[in-house]
Amino acid sequence: MATIAELAVVCGVIGTVTATTLPLVAGLDDARVAAAARYMSSRLAESRMEAIARGRDVAIRFVPAGASYSFTVYLDGNHNGVLARDILRGIDTPIRAPETLSENFRNVIFGVQPGLPPIEPGGASPAGDPIRLGAGNSVSFSALGTATSGTIYLTGPSRAQYAVRIVADTAKIRVYRFAAGTGKWLPM
Repeated sequence: MATIAELAVVCGVIGTVTATTLPLVAGLDDARVAAAARYMSSRLAESRMEAIARGRDVAIRFVPAGASYSFTVYLDGNHNGVLARDILRGIDTPIRAPETLSENFRNVIFGVQPGLPPIEPGGASPAGDPIRLGAGNSVSFSALGTATSGTIYLTGPSRAQYAVRIVADTAKIRVYRFAAGTGKWLPM
């Protein structure tokens, strides 16, 4: 039978282990979301280079998949841009298999934490929509290297929040991290 002193020691050890483990888990989660944001940024840049190399439009299209989204890279098949109707008709074809973030980054999804402010002062808040790329939920890259603009939001279980932005004319791709302590977006 354990004494009260022994129980107090065991509770103290459990408390200490828990207190030291939780920040590690949160840090690991943040690292995973950051890696997923960089991965998404590289997939966008790769699609831009694919469009330039092939001399045809290439687009990444996002579709709902469970609690998040999957994305697929498509090639323009009839030189009028990658369009949803042409994808359905099989004219614009996939050049990569569909994938989800969670396949490569455990517990990371395309998502938005509640109350998230806009990246640019005076800009639009994501308001629960993690894929801010217009009605088609796709980003297109032209043979000239330009792109459609928009923002893709990624999150994890410990509320780590990142965003990947595409600027239209220049097709610049930027990764941002939301610093909850200051309430500001920071470029990576």
